[in-house]
Amino acid sequence: MSEPQRCLVAFAGARRQYLWPVELPCGASIAAALAQARARIGEHIDGEPIPWDTARVGIFGELRERGDPCAAGDRIELYRPLVHDPRARRRERLARTRRAAR
Repeated sequence: MSEPQRCLVAFAGARRQYLWPVELPCGASIAAALAQARARIGEHIDGEPIPWDTARVGIFGELRERGDPCAAGDRIELYRPLVHDPRARRRERLARTRRAAR
């Protein structure tokens, strides 16, 4: 019988980062890891909803599909949508700077 693989499920909330260790059978999917973490944690943490079903997911910063397999030691990440587009923010800052220089 093979050893279970240990992974981390990570979620960066508005105030802090959360890490939940999970143990999965070999060849388990990202969806299985999320389901196990969700069963232990629930729908909210510190009053903040966790987007278990809607968030994009990845492993170590690389986007993945929920059906993709995970390996021992993987950090499975739930990504929140950006509040502001960083490129649009830079453009706004540049426009303000140019207006102020006139």
